[in-house]
Amino acid sequence: MPKTNEILCGNHLDILKEYPDGFFDMVLTSPPYDNLRDYEGYTFEFEPLAHELYRVLKDGGVCVWVVNDATVNGSETLTSFKQAIYFKDVVGFNVHDTMIYKANGTGAKGSNLSYWQAFEYMLVLAKGKPLTVNRIADKKSIWSGTKSWSSGKTKDRGNRSACQHVNAKISIRDNVWIYNVATHLASENIAFQHPAIFPEKLAEDHILSWSNPGDIVLDPMCGSGTTCKMAVKHQRQYVGIDIAEKYCQIAEERIRKFTQQTNMFDMAGYNKALHVSANSRAT
Repeated sequence: MPKTNEILCGNHLDILKEYPDGFFDMVLTSPPYDNLRDYEGYTFEFEPLAHELYRVLKDGGVCVWVVNDATVNGSETLTSFKQAIYFKDVVGFNVHDTMIYKANGTGAKGSNLSYWQAFEYMLVLAKGKPLTVNRIADKKSIWSGTKSWSSGKTKDRGNRSACQHVNAKISIRDNVWIYNVATHLASENIAFQHPAIFPEKLAEDHILSWSNPGDIVLDPMCGSGTTCKMAVKHQRQYVGIDIAEKYCQIAEERIRKFTQQTNMFDMAGYNKALHVSANSRAT
């Protein structure tokens, strides 16, 4: 029986061979790109992993791939674009959305010959049509409470009240997500032993957007375990894989402390979540 709710230490290509086709509901990960940071000396093979992620993802499942480009000899590598094209044209994923992640509080980087780079790409890849879409509505509308008219034509042009509505207080957010990250892990210093942690809120928002309680979320390069921790928080199952034993230990420790502090692994409630019907499936 394939393992779930564990951090597995080893090569993700070898470990994923133990999982059947269509096992995972969602993938969320950020690969080591362009050797911008040292991950205990490890690298990864993109192309075989891309095919393996497609295989183990369910039809309708979503893979969120957080990536960026280095600047080499005055030119961006376009790694993110090359990977997006490979995912689509070779592997078979749909590029469902190209999102932007901007981190406040980390400082921008780049060349003095260009504008400072202050964002990363979040490629939302879908295996067919996404099965789960829970878009987050937290954008305050500047037109809240005011009346507006739909652009559609009415049979009776003299009766415009037929298409009048009041603007809501909040609306669906756009695809540029901005997070303040300077203090988001202040109480969890162990996570900073990993060179490239991303905000817990980023992982949380994607997990809420593209999965439901009880679903199985995979992070094949889990690093400090942020994806897995947020999966636990929201009653998803998880599988985290990392080749570096040091990072596996960090991830396990973070999840252990989190479950102790929050009692999220009250098994009655957790097991109930595993059987929750997917009531937010996209049609």
